[in-house]
Amino acid sequence: MGRIVALDVGRKRTGVAATDPLKIIANSLTTIPTGKIIDFLTDYLANNSVELLVVGMPRQMNNEPSEAVKYIEPVINRFKKLYPDIPIEYVDERFTSKIAFQTMLDGGVKKMDRRDKAMVDTISATIILQSYLESKDFDKQK
Repeated sequence: MGRIVALDVGRKRTGVAATDPLKIIANSLTTIPTGKIIDFLTDYLANNSVELLVVGMPRQMNNEPSEAVKYIEPVINRFKKLYPDIPIEYVDERFTSKIAFQTMLDGGVKKMDRRDKAMVDTISATIILQSYLESKDFDKQK
């Protein structure tokens, strides 16, 4: 039984979140420079069983992929070459950064700490993962 790992890939940074082994809770892990995310995932996979990668896919309001897809595709293509047995699913991440910022406000995060974009990226990855988990729970209830 493996974990599910989620990525919020950006031009500069990638937020990373993962479930517990039972796939019940989404946990923030870290934020990694996007150029080093494959190295991080290689280390993570060496120490953890992962059965699925969930990737935030940015879309415009008309549901077309956003311009940010050009930062995501190289990461995903490299991952697929290295780990062809780990499936990848995509989650709409249109509003995750705004939700992450609101989460920090609601959680009482100080103003200076809210400027930490790495924190926003990590929270966004966690929101992407939680959204994925909730969608699967909903599917089971039907």
